[in-house]
Amino acid sequence: MAPSYVVTGGGQGVGRAITERLAHEGSVVVVEIDPGALEWTEAVPEVHAVVGSAAELDVARRAARLAEEYGPLAGWVNNAAVFRDADLSDDPETVLDLVRTNLAPAVVGCSVAVASFVASKRQGSIVNVSSHQAQRPVRGALPYATAKAAIEGLTRAVAVDHGPQGVRCNAVALGSITTERYEEFLSADPSRAAEVEAQVARLHPVGRVGQPAEVADVTAFLLSSGAGFVNGAVLPVDGGRAAYGPDPEER
Repeated sequence: MAPSYVVTGGGQGVGRAITERLAHEGSVVVVEIDPGALEWTEAVPEVHAVVGSAAELDVARRAARLAEEYGPLAGWVNNAAVFRDADLSDDPETVLDLVRTNLAPAVVGCSVAVASFVASKRQGSIVNVSSHQAQRPVRGALPYATAKAAIEGLTRAVAVDHGPQGVRCNAVALGSITTERYEEFLSADPSRAAEVEAQVARLHPVGRVGQPAEVADVTAFLLSSGAGFVNGAVLPVDGGRAAYGPDPEER
């Protein structure tokens, strides 16, 4: 019987690419808070939708139960995120709320995934979607960077705690990816779009930003048996951005 997977925030952007990639392997349950981002799933018989917040325990459990109806749950991808800037000049409660908004879906998802794998006595794999900002924050994105750093710590802790139960947990740390959000970022100032795009490309040693399908391929690998001895890893999928230290004295 083909396996099943759960992808949070799987209706658009990187999440959609991951969902479409995993649909080649089995059934996929998408957890998405925006019903409008799920319309495309109606034409894909392998993809099933759960509308709701991935941070809510009942929603995550509903996704796990639905996945098991279509096949043994084999993998869980915590991709749901909110992009909203804030800094310490704002009310600390605002900052903490934003950190929780990005961290809670990963904590809840890991909890439900581990419980499902252990209850079924099957091995399973979790992939958490992180960012280069966990190591090198972008100015103004303090809550997001803080949450992503916590998610990478969560990844290692889950791997250590639940590896003996047959549960692997890894993360992918993304550079700039050509999602709808990235395109909106460029279109915000059309007169500078080409300049900004060139600047962003220079941050990545491969000379370009990434494609959602490239993230999906790496995620699918980490969920697969081919990565059976990979556990507690944070794998950069960033074209070398995290490794690059721009220097004004470079030739």
